[in-house]
This record gives sequence, C-alpha cells and structure tokens, in this order.
Amino acid sequence: MLKSQVKKSLHEGAFIPAHPLAITEDKELDETSQRALTRYYLDSGVGGLAVGVHTTQFEIRDPRFNLYQRVLKLAVEEMEKAKVPDSFIKAAGICGPVEQAVEEAEFSKGIGYDLGLLSMGGLEDYSEEQLLERTRKVAEIIPVFGFYLQPAVGGRVLSYEFWERFAGIPNVHAIKLAPFDRYLTFEVVRAVCHSERSDDIALYTGNDDNIVNDLLTTYKFKINGTVKEKKIVGGLLGHWSVWTKRAVELFKEIKQMKNSDCVPDSMLTLAQEITDANGAFFDARNQFKGSIAGINQVLASQGLMKGRWCLLDKEELSPGQMDEINRVYAVYPHLHDDDFVEKNLARWLGN
Repeated sequence: MLKSQVKKSLHEGAFIPAHPLAITEDKELDETSQRALTRYYLDSGVGGLAVGVHTTQFEIRDPRFNLYQRVLKLAVEEMEKAKVPDSFIKAAGICGPVEQAVEEAEFSKGIGYDLGLLSMGGLEDYSEEQLLERTRKVAEIIPVFGFYLQPAVGGRVLSYEFWERFAGIPNVHAIKLAPFDRYLTFEVVRAVCHSERSDDIALYTGNDDNIVNDLLTTYKFKINGTVKEKKIVGGLLGHWSVWTKRAVELFKEIKQMKNSDCVPDSMLTLAQEITDANGAFFDARNQFKGSIAGINQVLASQGLMKGRWCLLDKEELSPGQMDEINRVYAVYPHLHDDDFVEKNLARWLGN
C-alpha cells in the first residue's frame, strides 16, 4: 500500500517537520498564515510533512474547533501546488479510540496522505493488546508510522514486547521514537531488531532533546549469533518546525557523516546547542507545558504567524520562557534562518 518512491525515501532517511497551527486571537484558523507555513517548509527543502500531529494541536479534532479535515486539506493543496516529487512523504496525524482512528485514516488516505502517524496518547484505558488491535485496523486502511509519544505531553510507557509485536504488524513501515528517554529509545530499537520485520521498519527520531546524537548512532545487537545493525535514519520533529532552512542544511551534513568512523567534536558541540535551543522552545524546565506556545512564538517573531495563540488558553509561555527563547536566539545565530524567512515572507503570505 505504500508507494515505492515514498518507501525508498522513508528508508533512506527524510527530514519531516511537524506542522504547527496558525490561528487568530479569536481561535479561528488563519488560513493565510497556515498556507505560508507550508510554503516555508517546502521552500526550505524538507523531505516530508506531518500534519494533524501534536505540534498541530490535538484539539483541532474538538467539535468546538472542528479543524482537522480543513487543516489537512490546506497542506495537501499547497503540496500539490508546489508539485512535490513522488518521493515526498505526506504523514497525517491519527489518534483517538478505534472508531475515530479508523475515520481519520480513511479521510487522510482519501485526500492523498501516504502514512498515518498513529499516536497512542489519551488511551490510558486501552491495554497493550487493544492498542495493537487498533493498529491492525488502521493499517488495513493506510500505511502506519508508529509514534512513541513522551509521557509528559500525554503519552505512556509501553513495553518491549509491545514494540516487538507492533513492528511485526503488516503495513507498519516506520516508528517515531519520542519518549525523550534514552533507555526507552534503546528498548524500542532492540525490539524492532528482534522483530521478523526489522528490515521493513524505518526508525525516526522524535526525541527533540537528542536529535543529532540519535541521527549519528548505529545500534548493534547480537541476534541468533549474527550482529544486527540499525540506524535512526531520519527525523519527524516539532523542533524542525522552526529555523527549518538551517536545520535542513545541518541534516544533510549529518547524513554525509553517518557512516564515518569519526565524528568531529564540533558536531557534538552543535548537538548540545540544538538541545539547548529546544529546551527554550519546548519549555523543558517546566515539563514542556509551553512547548506549543514556544514554537508558535518563534514563528510569530519571524512573521510566519500573527501571534502565538493556541486553541486552549492554558497553552501559553511559562514564566521565564520568553527570556530563554531570547537567550538562545542571541547565542546561536548560526542556527536560525531569519534572513531566509525575511527574504521570502511576502511571497509566502501572498495568494
């Protein structure tokens, strides 16, 4: 069910930002800014887009706002206008109980999305067996991109056995590792390597706190007397929704050195700088309470959004978070892409 060009791109490793949501102060969709964001990412050279995911705000599904279908359609329209290549990865966020997940899978598949990024969040009453059965039902409709969401923002800890069985489900093609936990990340990679479908599963980092190190690491396991190697080949990240042009350039540099025996000290330093910037954007010191508002604030400061507003009033910057964002802006000028945005903003905001 997955197009061969998309599958090739997925396994070679792609740069996939998690698409934010642009709204007005009155909680209405700002269609002009929403389209501008998509154009920004496409012109930055991304390899795919994930829409309707955590960074897009799960509340777009709330009947009060009813934005899920509209937001997914807008992104597809812009991708079609840009004539993205057949290898471009279109991922739609899918969540909720079985009935909702199936409905979202059918809709997103119908309008042209290649994969469903399937969240396990908000389903505390589901057993792991029920989560696996839910995955099978979704996989009957659309190729699945698994998603290990960190507990701090609504995810849950899942067992080694769960991930080994998850990887074995036909039509599961990738897993986004985003537990923000080195131990749990390692456990999922190990589980996938022990699955009969190990070679069919592409691993992607969603650990915004460890992006560069995840992308540079080769995991090795001895299985039945044979050494099995597995890499995290790409990323699907909320952090990549800001400063995107520069991040794409850095991703290309990392891919070139992935198979090298030597990683320069400068790359390890860069890794920590990116983590520091992410800590400010995602509000790490306050358990990520201001993560979406932080991303929106950066985009608003560049003019890509009119404000940092979120659908829920409680989604706001934490005390001191603005100071942290200003700090990382000042100390890491080599990480942002303000010049690129300024040069193209008027065109992106046009009709």
